[in-house]
Amino acid sequence: MNSSIADVAVPAMVRVPGGVVDLRDDRRGSRWSVEIAPFLLATYPVTLGLHRAITGIRADRSTSDDSPATNISWFDAIGLCNRLSELSGLTEVYSRDEQGGEVSCDWTADGYRLPTEAEWQYACKAGTSGYRYGDIDEIAWYADNSGGTVHDVGAKRPNPWGLHDMLGNVWEWCWDVYDEEVYGAYRIFRGGGWAESERGCGATVRRRSHPTFTIDDLGFRLARAAVSTGPTPAPPPS
Repeated sequence: MNSSIADVAVPAMVRVPGGVVDLRDDRRGSRWSVEIAPFLLATYPVTLGLHRAITGIRADRSTSDDSPATNISWFDAIGLCNRLSELSGLTEVYSRDEQGGEVSCDWTADGYRLPTEAEWQYACKAGTSGYRYGDIDEIAWYADNSGGTVHDVGAKRPNPWGLHDMLGNVWEWCWDVYDEEVYGAYRIFRGGGWAESERGCGATVRRRSHPTFTIDDLGFRLARAAVSTGPTPAPPPS
């Protein structure tokens, strides 16, 4: 494939301010806090249009270019992050051991990556304290209103920091291993999807899947390290 950054509609990104987020694992009954450094997070999940621009492959011809790319494995997602970094002239974040297959992350690199689950939850809540940042029918496509299908990004109200579709529409891969002792290489995904019940679309819900698996309501959202070019702007108004 012959591509350049001129062919790629790089997504708009929100600068997320630093802070602290509280996480929990209900299965193990554990709770912990994570300090979050400022970072950048895409306004929308990766769309089919962006996926095609990066890879040259039309992943799903039955939906529009503005719908989220789904059936993307975790390994596919990190590969797409590296490819977009290359096209953008940025340093690739991920590398993979050729023998063991383990993936490592260079957190100092300026390229595209997946958010950690702590970053994802912190950005999803956007300074709110509830299970969701708004009325579910106003902010999310889920089982009761989706009509059994994915929808174009951005049709629902964003959270207070201007991030759309953080809940519902598609689940989103995160960087983290779920529980290596019990589940091995399984990675975390967050957010709920178009087929999920109301109860399953919340800021603290954690799910898992093998990094080679693909699911029809699972996609991903791009993150980057924040570039220090001046003071962090105030979050958009709600």
